[in-house]
Amino acid sequence: MFAYKDCYVEHTPTTTRIVFHFETPGCFEFRPVWQINYGVHAKRKAEQAGMPTDTFIFHLGMVEMISYWKAFCSPEIFVKPFLLSAEQQYWWKNLFRRGLGEFFHVNGIPQPGDDLFQFRFSGQATSPAAPMLSYGQPDPGKVLVPVGGGKDSVVTLEFFKSLGYEIIPFVINPRRATTDVLETAGFSPEETVTMERKMEPMLLDLNKKDYLNGHTPFSAVIAFASAYVANQLKIKNIALSNESSANEPTIPGTGINHQYSKSFAFEKDFRQYTAVFLELNTEYFSLLRPLNEIQIAALFSTYTDYHPAFKSCNAGSKEDIWCGQCSKCLFTYIVLSPFIPGDQMITIFGKELFSDFALKGILEELCGISPEKPFECVGTIEEVNLALSLSVLKWRNANAGLPALLEYYAETGLFRENAGQELKRFLRTFDIDHFLPHDIELVLKDKLSDDRFGNPA
Repeated sequence: MFAYKDCYVEHTPTTTRIVFHFETPGCFEFRPVWQINYGVHAKRKAEQAGMPTDTFIFHLGMVEMISYWKAFCSPEIFVKPFLLSAEQQYWWKNLFRRGLGEFFHVNGIPQPGDDLFQFRFSGQATSPAAPMLSYGQPDPGKVLVPVGGGKDSVVTLEFFKSLGYEIIPFVINPRRATTDVLETAGFSPEETVTMERKMEPMLLDLNKKDYLNGHTPFSAVIAFASAYVANQLKIKNIALSNESSANEPTIPGTGINHQYSKSFAFEKDFRQYTAVFLELNTEYFSLLRPLNEIQIAALFSTYTDYHPAFKSCNAGSKEDIWCGQCSKCLFTYIVLSPFIPGDQMITIFGKELFSDFALKGILEELCGISPEKPFECVGTIEEVNLALSLSVLKWRNANAGLPALLEYYAETGLFRENAGQELKRFLRTFDIDHFLPHDIELVLKDKLSDDRFGNPA
């Protein structure tokens, strides 16, 4: 059995410190810590006495618990702080099941159904009351923007800067790329709300001892944490940077999606859950939800000041580099290549990735030659093929010999199928599945309709 024992919160004028308590009875105890640092925004922070089982804090523990439960996949989860309704239990089981789809697949566990686990509750547990964390009406002129340091959050930051919103950046476990991007955008560290998420060291030790390990729905952590921060600071809008491409399954024809918690399905479920069970008075949406990766790359290419700063490579994040060897590096290179001149691409990435034939296997996964996409945050197969085809044509139009990867791709049937694709069709699409406020939707559509938008380099 796995147990969610308790959660504790300590408030200071400038911080919120949260400790969660999980255990496998008689074996292991885990006390991970979140510390939210409000910086210059602390003066707006809602004054609130610490409560051991506050409803909102309890829900933060529910999403944090996923990373610990997965080491054991216990068939029972004992939840002590509160009693969850049947509807809430279904919601959380769905998040576990779909958010851990990749984890189950990689570990050879059959994709589970409703029998994934059963919740148990203390006989003294009560249903959680409304959190009562919103002090007054949230400010519609403010927007909380979670920033990861990649091209997507850059586009979101620049969009809201152009509209005159007061932007409050939010970063979980800051790294060099996030601080560089925010500095480029004009934000000091003190103007950024940060959260230090400290994993329990014992969990890392168990991973080394062959306990189950793998991908968890980190964007669900971002969702709950950003909602809590927005509520504390009375911010109306929470603008994510998840695109329509995140909806595509990683394994075609299945529900297994590395990006499930970035998908529209999760966004919709999260909005409904928090509206009903947390009574949030905020607008949680992804600005980029109507857009595809081609459109985002075209927009980002115009923000040249960020080109030296942004990084999307997870493998090289500790050293603040593009490793040049992973699927995230190659995908980002592919999708930006039609819009950024070749010499600038080499300056950004440190080398010409299209010349590295050792990346052929990753290329095949990205463009659909292989049966599975990489388990990484990458675009759709259709987007990759369009970008590759545009890059082949770009090199040929420059009368330059094709680098190894493009030469290989040009000989495939995929190139012949996609070479005639019209770029403008991708640049003008607007997915109807989104939750953008109407005024923001109109401005975004106007940007995409500009005849100057998306001209290849």
